[in-house]
Amino acid sequence: MERGTFLLVLTLAVAAHIAPAERKCRLIGLWRNEQDSLMEISALRDNGDFQGKYLTQVTLSGGCAHISPLKGIQQQPGEGGWPTFAFTVRWDKFSNATTAFAGQCFVDSGGKETLTTMWLLREAVGSLKEDWKATRVGRNVFIRKRTTKGKILPSLSPSCEDVSSPTP
Repeated sequence: MERGTFLLVLTLAVAAHIAPAERKCRLIGLWRNEQDSLMEISALRDNGDFQGKYLTQVTLSGGCAHISPLKGIQQQPGEGGWPTFAFTVRWDKFSNATTAFAGQCFVDSGGKETLTTMWLLREAVGSLKEDWKATRVGRNVFIRKRTTKGKILPSLSPSCEDVSSPTP
C-alpha cells in the first residue's frame, strides 16, 4: 500500500510540473463543438498558415449544409503560452454569409485539447438600411475528436443531393 501511494504521489507531482510547452496543442485534426459542428484542419505551415474544412450543423436557411472551406493563421505561442489563432469560413453553396473566428488552444493536465473561440457571422443584406441586422456574434468551444488518420470529414458529411421521387 505504501509503495502504491508513493507512486501515485510521484506521478501527480510530475504531471503538475509539466510546462504548457511540453503539452502542445496542435490545430491539425478533427474538432467538434457544442452544436455538433465539425472542423477538420488538414494543413499547418511553418509560418502559421492553415487550411481545412468546416461542416456546420447550424444554418441560417435551415437547409442542408455543405462542407465549407476554412483558412486561417496561428500565432506561435511565447514561452509557456498556448497558441492563438484566427480563421474564416466561407459557407459554400448554401448561404450568403461568412464567419470569422478568433480563439486560443489549451491542453489541460489530463491532455484534453480545447479550442475556445469567438465568432462574427456576416450575412449579406439587401441595403444599407438593413445593415443593423447583418452581423451576429457568438462563442464556440471545440474539443478534439479522436479518429483514425486521414481526411475523414467528407465521410461524415450528410448527402445534400436532391433526391428525386420515383416516377409512377
